[in-house]
Amino acid sequence: RHHQQSRLSARCVQELRNEPASNSRPVTSGPVSTGKPVRNGLVGVSSVFWTFLSCFNLLRNLNPENELKRYFGARAVLGDQRPRQRQRQYIRSTWLTAPKNTWPRYSKTGIAMQLVDTRRGVQHFTFEHHREYQQVQFKFLDAVESMDPNNIVLLLQMNPYHVDSLLQLSDVCRMQEDQEMARDLIERALYSLECAFHPVFSLTSGTCRLDYRRPENRAFFLALFKHLMFLEKRGCPRTALEFCKLILSLDPENDPLCVLLLIDFLSLRAREYTFLTRIFQEWESHRNLSQLPNFAFSVPLAYFFLSQQEERSELEISQARERAARLIQLALIMFPSVLMPLLDRCSVQPDARVASHPFFGLNAQISQPPALNQLTSLYVGRTHSLWKDPAVMAWLETQVHEVLRMVDARDPLVEDSEHKRKMRYQSAPRNIYRHVILSEMKEATAALPLEVTSQPVMGFDPLPPLDSIISYTRPERYFLQPWFLRRHSRRIPGAPSAPGLGARGCSEPTSSSSSEEEQPGLRCSPRGSAYRQDWSCCFSVVVTVRDGGCSQPLRQRLLEKTFFKKKKF
Repeated sequence: RHHQQSRLSARCVQELRNEPASNSRPVTSGPVSTGKPVRNGLVGVSSVFWTFLSCFNLLRNLNPENELKRYFGARAVLGDQRPRQRQRQYIRSTWLTAPKNTWPRYSKTGIAMQLVDTRRGVQHFTFEHHREYQQVQFKFLDAVESMDPNNIVLLLQMNPYHVDSLLQLSDVCRMQEDQEMARDLIERALYSLECAFHPVFSLTSGTCRLDYRRPENRAFFLALFKHLMFLEKRGCPRTALEFCKLILSLDPENDPLCVLLLIDFLSLRAREYTFLTRIFQEWESHRNLSQLPNFAFSVPLAYFFLSQQEERSELEISQARERAARLIQLALIMFPSVLMPLLDRCSVQPDARVASHPFFGLNAQISQPPALNQLTSLYVGRTHSLWKDPAVMAWLETQVHEVLRMVDARDPLVEDSEHKRKMRYQSAPRNIYRHVILSEMKEATAALPLEVTSQPVMGFDPLPPLDSIISYTRPERYFLQPWFLRRHSRRIPGAPSAPGLGARGCSEPTSSSSSEEEQPGLRCSPRGSAYRQDWSCCFSVVVTVRDGGCSQPLRQRLLEKTFFKKKKF
């Protein structure tokens, strides 16, 4: 670790020497010119992200123990870990996680990272699966279709660092309220992926990219996201914020997990108000962050907290107070449907004028588009605790009455904002749906459209991109071939006869199917049934196989009776 730290420190110093002087200027009301290349009209590497990613502070803040030490002291955090560290075996040191003695011994897993291309100073990498790892991946997909987590456990016993198995089993443990084991599995997945890093891949440069369209890269995004969610629940918002910055730096143009819907909340929790205001100022011109309800409300809240800091000068406090008032008024006019749910979650009763005014009434809730309803529900459910402060509520009440005065005066801004709401937010992009599913906010999940809830959603790859770049495909399994179905159809009770199979080799069962066939997931031991129910809840999907014509009872019987008896992991 000492040698890695020395090399990274030298690299940071070299980057500081090569960085243009524009990054040292104070941020003004407009975007700051960074001197970095522009890609597709967007700033390739924003100066705010270079400032917070290229410095050595990122690596120090990626360790949650450092944050816990600031809160509780080193003695309370470390405890009796120091004597154990002297006796532990050699383990490769990493930055994202700290390997544990209880983990299996690490060996090469068959994952590697390759440099794909370098364009305009930005390096594009990708993870690759070797042939051995591909075979393990195929077994994992078979275990997923079995709807039984015990098969995942068996697979991990022989391949303890298979990433997708670790991610999926972590979801199962979390559903069973085993948070400690769920977090440990995610950390092990991150450790496995970091051990496969390319020598040139840097966490601090801000110029390394991963394409989410490649399935091999998605596990790294998902592991980072789930890890930061555990960190936030653990009470380490600053560490979670650094991981959120890291995810955004891997693909800032597309933001496949839509962490922009989360970074404002983590910034407020970590009291990084300056960072939140800077990223808003620099990205507003080309990302329109003010059109997201979370930025529209969180940025003025950050300015309000800055105005409450006594160590600032009177001029800075006055400017922060004015910006906070202006931005919160714009947010209330643009998104009036946020106020009442926010007050309700904060257990605050509005006064008679606000409660009876139609601008913030029930019509504002009903008339908003479904996509906007998801964004507002996500924001209110996530950040309502930050608005409960009495000083914040008093400030918000003053600004609400000012907005009502503008509405009664028929300010043109009110009508223009209403027109924008009707024209925009008709449908949310796929990355927002993916973020809602991963966040597991009940308010936002309930508002997902039918086209999202009706399709399979796997925990290890939720809502894959429609334009995925596939490097290898899963081979057709022998027991799903038409010749196999014709040969064994008569041996399976309730299966259709061979003449009625049709061209694809299978057909739907008749109405005389037994009740047992209608519930194929219950044909196992009582313990297996309990696990299977949790497994089904974790996936929220029905078993699907590549031959879409097979009936559900036939699929399940083929998976149980044929595959798992003749093929061992």
